[in-house]
Amino acid sequence: MKKLALIVFTVGLLGSTAYVLLSTFVLEQHLQTSVAVATPNATDSARIEVSTHTAHDTKIYVADIKLQPGQVVQTALADNTYGKNVSNTTSDIAGAAGAEIAVNGDFYGARTNGYVIRNGELLRKLKVSDDQEDVVLWRDGTMTIISEGNYTAQELLDKGAMQVMSFGPGLVIDGKTEVSATEEVGISMESNPRTAIGYVDKGHYLLVVADGRTDVSEGLSLYELAEFMKNKFNVTQAYNLDGGGSSTMYHKGQVINRPTTNGTDFSEREVSDIVYVK
Repeated sequence: MKKLALIVFTVGLLGSTAYVLLSTFVLEQHLQTSVAVATPNATDSARIEVSTHTAHDTKIYVADIKLQPGQVVQTALADNTYGKNVSNTTSDIAGAAGAEIAVNGDFYGARTNGYVIRNGELLRKLKVSDDQEDVVLWRDGTMTIISEGNYTAQELLDKGAMQVMSFGPGLVIDGKTEVSATEEVGISMESNPRTAIGYVDKGHYLLVVADGRTDVSEGLSLYELAEFMKNKFNVTQAYNLDGGGSSTMYHKGQVINRPTTNGTDFSEREVSDIVYVK
């Protein structure tokens, strides 16, 4: 009888131990997974449509993005690190971030000034000049183009800026083309590979990359890029990002355009940062 009682007690003890282990290592893992899914950018998937177009003897790639409520356009840094000499390819940065669609950003690391806000964190507050135009992606899903002379970086952050990039210029502002047919960035050629971000209305964005510098795809001027985005996709805001050899579009694990610096060799340039959506 004592042996039977001992056996019953032992079985009960093993059962309790098994339940504790199950609760600790299985049930708790399930809870952690649920918490991870409930992130601001994972309520539902964004609707992303990628298309190719030809204009001005140039091949243009367009990602038309409609975010779900609570989603935001995100950015990522090379090696997840802010710094002047930190760089990696757009595809490597995008892969590490789990991006579905991504383009190169403003290459902040090539300069020592210009506002840098990434995913709601202020990383650089030194302005280029009062006239420098920056693009601001706000927490509420809207996008505007501002002059650094009108706001400090901290003021933009306090007002709800999630991303601030400093390259430019603004291509379309409040529905009006803001660049002339002869306006260019520094000493860049008139027809170039280009990268731009556009905004149609709340939560509705475009990422655009144009190939250039080849016999197959000439490249676009800033004016041609602005007019294409406004007339074809009805953007109300459009902003020029780093172009040339940096211009890269990544979609579902692969680079879909042909990045080139000299028109002969085709490979990705390492950059400081990307703009992406999961």
